[in-house]
Amino acid sequence: MSAQDVEPSCRMCPSTYVSSEEIQRYVNVGRQSGATDQQVRSVDIGKSNVQIAVAHRGALVEPRLNSVASHELVTEVYVVLSGSGTNRIGPDLVGRQRRPSDNRAVQFLNGPGSNSSDIRNPETHELKAGDVFVIPAGTGHQFTRIADHITYLMVRVDPDKVVPLMDEGASQAYLSERGQ
Repeated sequence: MSAQDVEPSCRMCPSTYVSSEEIQRYVNVGRQSGATDQQVRSVDIGKSNVQIAVAHRGALVEPRLNSVASHELVTEVYVVLSGSGTNRIGPDLVGRQRRPSDNRAVQFLNGPGSNSSDIRNPETHELKAGDVFVIPAGTGHQFTRIADHITYLMVRVDPDKVVPLMDEGASQAYLSERGQ
């Protein structure tokens, strides 16, 4: 079989559009309510699902205890929209505690995961508007400093389809419930 003898992995799947205005409504919810991570869509693309989320974090002087996050099955790609922050990342986690199955993030955002107290031999990245940051599944990550705020779009790659689907109607209902 040659590279040209394959069928699409998502036959006749519809495209998904999310406007900048809708993204801004999510940013507004985050600023007003303190909601850090909000799912915008979760879409079946054939062999995988992909999620679009918006995160807004306010100023951070030092990280909270056990705030190193990892997601066992879902890769995250951050696209920084505004602000800046320092993020530590690495696979060697210290004091790892699995999140319970009824945790909101496990159920609706990024599937099974853990929180840890530290990362051995982490890499440190200074993120700013326009940057793209890829966090592979199973890799710990933690914001350690945010001067004023950081707002980023997250694209989540979910090959095991552990996060439930979310369409435009569910997104609009979520925003309406929050006055947006």
